[in-house]
Amino acid sequence: MTDQMRGQLRQAEETYRNLEASLASPAVASDPARCAQIMKEYKALTPLMEAYRSYLAAEHDAAEALRVLGDNPDAELHELAGQELKEAREKLGQLSERLTLLLLPRDPNDGKNVLVEIRAGAGGEEAALFAAVLYRMYNMYAAASGFRCALMSETPTELGGFREVVFRVEGEGAYSRFRYESGVHRVQRVPQTESQGRIQTSTATVAVLPEADEVEVDINPADVVFESCKSSGAGGQHINKTESAVRLTHRPTGIVVECQEERSQFKNKDKAMRMLRTILYNRTLRARDEQIAADRRQQVGTGDRSERIRTYNYPQGRVTDHRIGLSLYSLDRFLDGDIGQMIDALATAQTAEKLRQTGEAQ
Repeated sequence: MTDQMRGQLRQAEETYRNLEASLASPAVASDPARCAQIMKEYKALTPLMEAYRSYLAAEHDAAEALRVLGDNPDAELHELAGQELKEAREKLGQLSERLTLLLLPRDPNDGKNVLVEIRAGAGGEEAALFAAVLYRMYNMYAAASGFRCALMSETPTELGGFREVVFRVEGEGAYSRFRYESGVHRVQRVPQTESQGRIQTSTATVAVLPEADEVEVDINPADVVFESCKSSGAGGQHINKTESAVRLTHRPTGIVVECQEERSQFKNKDKAMRMLRTILYNRTLRARDEQIAADRRQQVGTGDRSERIRTYNYPQGRVTDHRIGLSLYSLDRFLDGDIGQMIDALATAQTAEKLRQTGEAQ
């Protein structure tokens, strides 16, 4: 372990102890918002501290084994101490690798719920149908992974596609898994609307937004215009009978959000406020990231790739992620929600890049 790593770990340990002391403070216990924030930071540091303390224990075991080897002439004790030293050093190597990964910069949004927006792109009705395929795929993946999905808003087409669909994914680490899906998804297949069997290329865009907590975005109620309206959509006894749908307009930014999925106007308003808060939060993040990207371009030039991140090729049964050059020949299973292998590969590639950057910085 390097001196730099030891310094980082000691600093993290001091922070961890301060957080423990804060959680035991009556002043913090009486402030739910502050208590929740401190608990969140404490939980995020816990895996690092557990690994660090295991490393220190292994270091102690190794030192003790070395002392026995140096001080005791007994052959049997020498053999036992030698075995203990070997095991301790193996453990130190494993823990050092784990600590290196845990010390990598972590996206503070990784543990958050997300809003996923899917919109039909180029390709007309076929693009809308593909948007519906992606919506089904993500719902099946979420269900298999223990996440919960809730539809927020939709603009369906007559053939069963979506011009736009927005849904919420709830569960610990939702953003850390769905974050890699943002971008342009391309499909190559014979459309249902094609009578001559020609393959068409269409696209749909996916945006994954980390959901903002109330403490992160302060919205002045006076800045929000509330409107109720009748639900719209395909059939149903409830449609157009009551004004349960909600439209919110944020005056300072002009952002408009709508929600009509619940029968209760109150529930629709609550969902719409979540959407508005998340959009405002992500607008702030985007402005920050654009400034960082602009600064980076001045230093190293542009390295932008095509917007297209993934291609779904039906004739060949292949799905290819262009960011890492990975192709899987299991398109049917992939579209049924079996996308974990692709997400794992993307996460591994990102970790490798962070390790490379860390190595260059040292």
